[in-house]
Parts: sequence; C-alpha cells; structure tokens
Amino acid sequence: MNILLLGSGGREHAMAYRIAASERCSHLYIAPGNAGTSQCGKNVNLNPEDFPAVEKFVLENDIQMVVVGPEAPLVAGITDYFANHPLLRNVMVIGPSRQGAQLEGSKDYAKEFMARYKIPTATYRTFTTETVHEGLVFLRTLKAPYVLKADGLAAGKGVLILNTLAEAESALVDMLQNLRFGEASRKVVVEQYLDGIELSVFVLSDGHHYVILPTAKDYKRIGDGDTGPNTGGMGSVSPVHFADKAFMQKVDERIVAPTIKGLLHEKISYKGFLFVGLMAVRNEADGTMDPYVIEYNVRMGDPETESVFPRIKSDMVDLFEHTWNGTLNKNMLEVDPRAAVCVMGVSEGYPGAYAKGKVITGIDDVDGSIVFHAGTALNEKGAVVTNGGRVICVTSMADTVPSAILRSYQELEKIQWEGRYFRRDIGQDLLKMMV
Repeated sequence: MNILLLGSGGREHAMAYRIAASERCSHLYIAPGNAGTSQCGKNVNLNPEDFPAVEKFVLENDIQMVVVGPEAPLVAGITDYFANHPLLRNVMVIGPSRQGAQLEGSKDYAKEFMARYKIPTATYRTFTTETVHEGLVFLRTLKAPYVLKADGLAAGKGVLILNTLAEAESALVDMLQNLRFGEASRKVVVEQYLDGIELSVFVLSDGHHYVILPTAKDYKRIGDGDTGPNTGGMGSVSPVHFADKAFMQKVDERIVAPTIKGLLHEKISYKGFLFVGLMAVRNEADGTMDPYVIEYNVRMGDPETESVFPRIKSDMVDLFEHTWNGTLNKNMLEVDPRAAVCVMGVSEGYPGAYAKGKVITGIDDVDGSIVFHAGTALNEKGAVVTNGGRVICVTSMADTVPSAILRSYQELEKIQWEGRYFRRDIGQDLLKMMV
C-alpha cells in the first residue's frame, strides 16, 4: 500500500526505517522528512499542519495509510479532518482524535482525566493569570523541588523543576504574566515533585485493545549528570531493566488499562500511540517500585523511538492495519531481546540559539549501527548539513546495555560537524543500578 508519514525528526526517520522494511509498503512518502528519511522513501515538501495540502497529496497519490509522527497535527485535529471528509474517511490514519490528543495538548485536561479514573499521579493544581496569587500560596504548601508545567504544547521544553521557593514563585509569575512559553503557558500546572526514576512506556491502541511496546529511558537535560536546561532528548536506552514483570503488571493494571477504558467510556476515538511518562517511586512499606504518571503524550517519544522501534520485529504496517481495524488483540508483538541505545549529537548552543548549514561528514563510515537523522537537510551541492538543534543520533543493538552504549559512542565519534556536542553519560545511571 501507499503510505504517508508526517514529520521530519529522528522519530520519523526511525518510523520510516521500520515501515519501509515491510513488504506491505509499496511507496512511502515522508512529509517533510529530512536527509535521512530520503533513504527510506520519498520526501515531500508538505506542512503536516496544512490539512488541505495533505488532503490534496493523499488523493493525488492514492495514499491508503497516514501515520502521524508529531503531536501538533493531532492536537489540531487531523484525524477528525479525515474522518469527516467523504473522500478521506476510509484512509487509515494512525493517531488519536482531537479529543484524544488533548491528553497531550492540555496538561490540565490530562490531570483531570487521571483524577476521574483514579490513575496514580502527583498532587497538583492549575493556575491562570487571574489566580496567580493562589498559585504562589499553593507553592508554599509544597516541598522543594517545585514542578511547573505549561498547560499547552511547548516542544518538550515547557516543564521547569526548580530548587528554591523564590525561583518557583518568579517562574510562575513569568510563565503566566509574561507568557514565557507563549500561548502554552496561559495556564500552568503546579505539582508535587515525585522522587524516583523516570521511564517511558509506549502503548499502541486500536481504541479497544492495546499492546505495550518496549520500555525506554530518555535523557532530557543538555549536560552530563542531568545538568543544564531541558532539551528534546539527548539519548535513550531500551529496555529499562527495573521495569520487570511485576512492575509492568502494576503499570498495566493501574495506568494503561484504566486509561484505555476511560477513553472508551468517554467515547473518545483513539487509534494510535499513547506514550506514558512515568516516575517509578519506591514504596516505603515493601521496598517495591510503584508507577506514577508524569505526563501523557499522544505519539511516540523522541529519541525513545530511535531505541524502541529497532527492537520491534513485528511488521509495522501489519500492526498499524490492526490498529485501524480494531483487531490488535489478534496480533502478537514480536520484540528483539537485545538492548538498544541511541546517543544524540546536537548543534553547539542547543537548546538555545544555534547555527545551521554545517556540513556533516563520516556518516558512511558508521559500521554495525543505525544512523537516524533528526535535524538534517541536503544543501545545493547534495551534502548533508545540520538543520536543527538535535542533528543525528546513532543507535546500536547488543546483547547487553553496556555493549550497546560502548558501540554507539564509538560509532558517533566517526560523525563530525563543526560545533558537534553530545552527552557522554547516556545510560550510566542505569548501569550503576544494575551493579
């Protein structure tokens, strides 16, 4: 079948890599794609949020399936646009409805949803400009550190974790009154800090049934030792060793199953990915780890996709077709038991201002690992150049996490561009826990 994949980052390259491997895929188009996705299919100069343009391309190219990579088109309602269009309603769109996408589009909405279905999460309250004083009072009832979240979409950068009350109070005023994160911070969620270990759990749901995909842990801060500002993600490891059978049973029973049942109960159409950002918190009574939801996302994570998708052995197009048809219960997920580790190379200055157009060399020298492009393009001479903050990640698979980490770093060293930077401690926290 002819498939259109929307998006342009490392997540989309990893998705394109697995979709193109399916014998079910006749032609794969990526809109707009990057220099790496052009090796998996044909890049199309198309804005995923320009629905009439997407419609025109789908009809002219006999597209049978649309896979939505990023969150913005989902929050804007692309799934509803297709469902309500007489010529598009039979196109398989992999992504939730606009209402379902509110789980990511509004953190306040997500928190209220969790409260309705008794899904474990941190204590919170939501504030606006009119209630900023109440927010300052609420902050004083919490213990440091303080967690502030812009309600809307902020490209993964709208969460602040602050160590002092003065910093938190100043940030809350800045977010609400100065719109630090633009329209996304017209409302701000202030919540209790959960002390534990983060991990990402990914679910593919057909609206009734679901499969839980491999777990992963990503690294958001720019600097080693989780220092500096948040980024879109500097690397990821899959699987997460402490997410054992007992822990994942808690995740399934307390979080995933109630979430899917809640969506079904509220008649919210949800055919796509659900990304549950979790904090594993030690239970003082018995010493086991309990899962708490930090956030929902309504698509795959980035850079977690770059370590999760290479481990999925099942045919991705088959999985997506079962998702559309409501028959995921008839599909057995096959997962490679090996570990996968991705390390992201970024532009100098990221997540602040950075230059573009730096020529990238050494990609063809990488041996035995997968190079996923995130922010790349081809210049007028056909050379691969930097075109974003996160530029390229190298994913390696091995029998053990330490071996996969070592291989990714060895291969990433072969790829060069002016101002290249990467964290040198991806996965080290997990290794210490494994000792």
